[in-house]
Amino acid sequence: MNADVSPKRALGQHFLVDPNILRVIGRLAMLDEADVVLEIGPGLGVLTTFLADRVRHVHAVEVDESLEPTLRAAIGERSNVSLVFGDATKVDASTLRPMSTKLVSNLPYNVAATVVVSSLETMPSIQQWCVMVQKEVGERFFAGPGTKAYGAVSVLVQLAAIRTGTHAVSRTVFRPRPRVDSMLVAFTRAPRPPHYDRVKDVVQGAFAHRRKTLPNSLALSGLAVREEATAALAALGHKATVRAENLTPEEFARLAEFL
Repeated sequence: MNADVSPKRALGQHFLVDPNILRVIGRLAMLDEADVVLEIGPGLGVLTTFLADRVRHVHAVEVDESLEPTLRAAIGERSNVSLVFGDATKVDASTLRPMSTKLVSNLPYNVAATVVVSSLETMPSIQQWCVMVQKEVGERFFAGPGTKAYGAVSVLVQLAAIRTGTHAVSRTVFRPRPRVDSMLVAFTRAPRPPHYDRVKDVVQGAFAHRRKTLPNSLALSGLAVREEATAALAALGHKATVRAENLTPEEFARLAEFL
């Protein structure tokens, strides 16, 4: 790692420094020379240059402007990389040209779930993802109902994507070494249910009061009166005592229709 660069803990920076993991990323991302890749959090440019040598174009979005000299040195004469400095949760990546078709990133821990859910919702040109995330976050994306990891993020991701692969990642590939395990998660876009915005509201309201029964949680969130929620759940074959973590993503989509 460049001795002049100090990772910023406040930004969740853990720089990817081991090139051996890159071939795994390339395989899971199914890279093609026609791809336009959005990379969030390029760090020192290790993944950026790997991608640039294999795809049509890379949009690299970095919040830490102090990394610009290091990134530009890594990119060198490659003309197919666009550096964008700004907060990835605020940058409108849908305006970048050419339009991104894949999101391949070592995502900063503190924005990983937000970026994934947002990209599924607001970046329709992206069809495939391969993201390096904290293991706990990666497991949450495709967790099953009734499990500890299952939550609003699980439902929203599974209603919009299909998992295509995972890979455990050693802490040794990062500098500094994180205190938690990481994993690669790959998935492709799937058709979203109708009225997705309404479904999203119901899902978020349902999990907002996780210890409450689902009718009470929806009522507290202002999404339905308790009697309406109870009737809708009965139509799905659930009792009024059911909690949010017991419904499948598909049942949440139907619940939103009933409500």
